[in-house]
Amino acid sequence: MVHDSPERPTPPPKAADKPRRGSKSDLPQDMTLDTSDVDPETSTNEEEDDARLPETSEDATEADAEGTLSVGHAAIENAVRLAPTSPGVYRMLNAANDVLYVGKAKNVKKRLSSYARANAPLPARILRMIAATTHVEIVSTMTETEALLLEANLIKQLRPRFNVQLRDDKSFPYILISGDHWAPQILKHRGAQSRPGRYFGPFANAGAVNRTITALQRAFLIRSCTDGFFESRSRPCLLYQIKRCAGPCTREIDFPGYSELVREATEFLSGRSHAVKELLAAEMEKASGELEFETAALYRDRLAALSAIQSQQGINPRTVEEADVFAIHQEGGYSCVEVFFFRTGQNWGNRAYFPKAEKSFTPEEVLSSFLAQFYDDKPPPKLILLSHEIEESALLADALSVKAGSKVEVSVPKRGEKKELIGHALTNAREALGRKLADTATQSRLLEGMVTTLGLPRTPKRIEVYDNSHIQGTNAVGAMIVAGPDGFMKNQYRKFNIKSEGLTPGDDYGMMREVLERRFKRLLKPPEGDAAKAKETEKADDDSFPQWPDLVIIDGGRGQLNAVREIFETLGLTQVSLMAVAKGPERDAGRETLFMPDREAIKLEPRDPVLYFIQRLRDEAHRFVIGSHRKLRKKDIREAGLQEIPGIGPSRKRALLHHFGTLKEIERASIADLGKVPGVSAESARKIFEFFHAQPG
Repeated sequence: MVHDSPERPTPPPKAADKPRRGSKSDLPQDMTLDTSDVDPETSTNEEEDDARLPETSEDATEADAEGTLSVGHAAIENAVRLAPTSPGVYRMLNAANDVLYVGKAKNVKKRLSSYARANAPLPARILRMIAATTHVEIVSTMTETEALLLEANLIKQLRPRFNVQLRDDKSFPYILISGDHWAPQILKHRGAQSRPGRYFGPFANAGAVNRTITALQRAFLIRSCTDGFFESRSRPCLLYQIKRCAGPCTREIDFPGYSELVREATEFLSGRSHAVKELLAAEMEKASGELEFETAALYRDRLAALSAIQSQQGINPRTVEEADVFAIHQEGGYSCVEVFFFRTGQNWGNRAYFPKAEKSFTPEEVLSSFLAQFYDDKPPPKLILLSHEIEESALLADALSVKAGSKVEVSVPKRGEKKELIGHALTNAREALGRKLADTATQSRLLEGMVTTLGLPRTPKRIEVYDNSHIQGTNAVGAMIVAGPDGFMKNQYRKFNIKSEGLTPGDDYGMMREVLERRFKRLLKPPEGDAAKAKETEKADDDSFPQWPDLVIIDGGRGQLNAVREIFETLGLTQVSLMAVAKGPERDAGRETLFMPDREAIKLEPRDPVLYFIQRLRDEAHRFVIGSHRKLRKKDIREAGLQEIPGIGPSRKRALLHHFGTLKEIERASIADLGKVPGVSAESARKIFEFFHAQPG
């Protein structure tokens, strides 16, 4: 999709404020119907409901299940009496105010009545949901379309356990050709499209954007530098020398010539690639005929760059100008939705999603819920192609048309090129899910291997790994990475800027103490008044990723282990297993020593899969904490400037900035380049280089 800033698609209706999990204060009181007057003494908690309710009516505990179901039916019947016959969204909540399910209906009263019938033949998943329900909240909407959009928004915010959940916390990247400078810049952009210019996208991932921008620079020679760097140049930079920029900063090209390059790039990204290539080919032939072979070679290289873009994009449809293609494949209790993005007749990448859904959901149900959530914060294209027929495709098309401000078509192609696109997407979905299942099986075997090798009391569902980073005590930061049965859980990662004022610089024990106390005190003492969070810290719900770790791993030896053990004893943590990983001699991978409380040191064989798994966990923590430290340090350097470097006074600072333009370019420079600056000796160049490239501890 191509559009100009600042025009934005019409947003869907939102709740008044972002609701907390289970909060009843997130909707206007006049729009909320609370049905919590069911006798609380007859209710049971959520874990007991799940334990007592059978998957089938043949279970031996059927009588107990009926008793629990009666509570849910009573709560829903109470809601039916107050429910409107108009469109709306309803939320089912348990005794702890956890939102169990969010649904929408054209007639809310009729929909809730279908849950209230005691003898209705409902799936086991729905019966479990009813059994756990103690009250229902309802929001009326003007139309069913608004209800669909609000339902998708609330599911993404509240993440109810009985809904299909789209686990996606990243916005899509775009290519921006800026419009606020006489020499437009080409760059990757995420987030709000507030900067003036032309936006092209979405692209499936940052890699697709970066490859396209690199090829576009070769083809159209548009600058990628910042405006500050552009204004400070007195001579062309390296990109001009390697023919990836036309050099407008030093007037190597005039304004009309650069404007023509920008126009050609815009035409290409807007879908008129064939016309652009024909023009370049004609210019190449003309230059060759006039014996201007260097100019002809330049056009040849630009044509080759354009061909490279299209070859990297793989399949490029002839009859589909703008579309998103969705294909779903289910296997082994998992679902994979593969999404392909086609804009201006070009393939702008694909991405695989693994929505969280119970095994009883059909592909059509998963895909329908996935689509509504997917476009909650993204502009839809003109055409959406699906691999399966969904029940409410017409309603979804109407809702997305309202959101986009133009007609959106949702269809399942039966023949032709569009059908081929679906087939290609299905193949990718099948392969992606196969890899996912293989990774999950491998992960499960490794976790089970840790139980046997380390003597853990149970298979860990959540592993937390901690590490610290600093340079001589400065910019100290701690980090926690998390892994589970599905691999690394990056949305659970946390960093901790060390705040203790009395901490001795470089005191690793003190830094680890602060990190662990901040992490576990929050679990032990959740904020008062937030019953949902308190409940969440008390249990590890089988349907969600647990908040409490089963195993904590730290980077260090017996000393670090004992220090952390003392911290755990002070906090009263007895249910969490603890392990320290000490590097081998000369930091050799494969020769690590593992330490656990009240046990002899453990040394595994270098080829042991469990040892390799532990190394991956430790290395991921090290990567994350080093990255966090460098970001913090760069921020301090930007704020403090060059005066923090020993031996660099005002005159050398001015000389460096005059020579390189920006602090970022000084940071990138080699020792040899730094030594070329007037007034900077070889020793000073070495100090500057080491300041920017010092390795944190």
